[in-house]
Amino acid sequence: MGVPIFKLIYDRQKRASRTKEGAIELRITYNRVQRFVTTGVRIYPNQWKDGVIIKRLDALELQRTLDLFVAEARKIVNGLMERGELDMMTIASVISGRQKRSSVENVSERRLLIDYFNERAIVRKYGRSADSQERYNRFLRWFESWGVMVTFADITELNVLKMDEALARRGMKPYSKWNNYHRFLNSFILDAIEDGIMRRNPYRRLHIDKDKSSGGIGKYLTREEFRRIECVKPPTAFLMHARDMFVFQTYTCLSYTDLAGFDPSGIRVVKGKRMYVGHRGKTGHEYTFLVLRPAWDVLVRNGGRLPMMSNVKYNECLKVLAVMAGIDKPLSSHWARHTGATMLLNSGVDMEIVSKVLGHSSTKITREVYAKLLDETVADAMSEFERRLVK
Repeated sequence: MGVPIFKLIYDRQKRASRTKEGAIELRITYNRVQRFVTTGVRIYPNQWKDGVIIKRLDALELQRTLDLFVAEARKIVNGLMERGELDMMTIASVISGRQKRSSVENVSERRLLIDYFNERAIVRKYGRSADSQERYNRFLRWFESWGVMVTFADITELNVLKMDEALARRGMKPYSKWNNYHRFLNSFILDAIEDGIMRRNPYRRLHIDKDKSSGGIGKYLTREEFRRIECVKPPTAFLMHARDMFVFQTYTCLSYTDLAGFDPSGIRVVKGKRMYVGHRGKTGHEYTFLVLRPAWDVLVRNGGRLPMMSNVKYNECLKVLAVMAGIDKPLSSHWARHTGATMLLNSGVDMEIVSKVLGHSSTKITREVYAKLLDETVADAMSEFERRLVK
């Protein structure tokens, strides 16, 4: 009576190609009888060398999964042999059945979340703006320091709720909690489910308030508040640059991404007016605006260019400027775009024009985002009409 021999075999049926993954199977040989058990791992031909997975971000994790699979198979076979129940005709189905029940739990118990999240973040951050990459990094730093969820087994509904409570204790509003923290965790969970590491998403049975309205028209300054920002006298160069950026951004309605991509050499004189045409970095839609005098003064004051800084640093400076101007609002870069749009609409600028300035694909989007403002504008206009009738 021989000893069972275990060996991992790649693409036994020769179906893999440069564009098609091949399966890795475990071959068990006992008394000259061979049986194959699928491991569930599939890779491309150039990712397998001498029985080891290579050239993948998750190569170490997949190799660990294979090692665990083989170890568990040995344990099952040895147990069957000790009991005299080893049957090579059914061994594949026996191993598959027991592995299926335990494989997810084994990975969940051993894999550190932060390692997997960091690997996925490399892929998710690729090609994104510096600000987007920093938002991923900020989440990962906080998540690791929070330390409540360590392995996949820790991703439970109760722990997600604990995370929400922890963020709330930091004074974060629902919109910020979702967009800067929950959204990233949810995206990594979806990746893990697709990779077969997790079975279900705890967010599916939870109601985490996203407060989408807070990301819209609620974030704008009144005309008087904006004037106070314009007139503030910053004590440092960084704060002065932030003020100039905010003023320019408000008068042009640019997002931070498009502000960073703004090229002064693209300004053209049309009928004696300075005009600028660009394409939104987010959607590719064209936008155009008149370079108003206050925006032009910012360029002149800074040697014909914008005094750019990272969005993170910019937002930090804006918080300080708001305090200096006596404004009790969590000012950030996106407030400038909304503030500019509200001033245009309140000044009676046609919706078609505002939509073109914002770079929206249609006025429908502009109306949806600024619906509340439009209601207020209509009310103000009709009140003025009523006042004139009374006279």
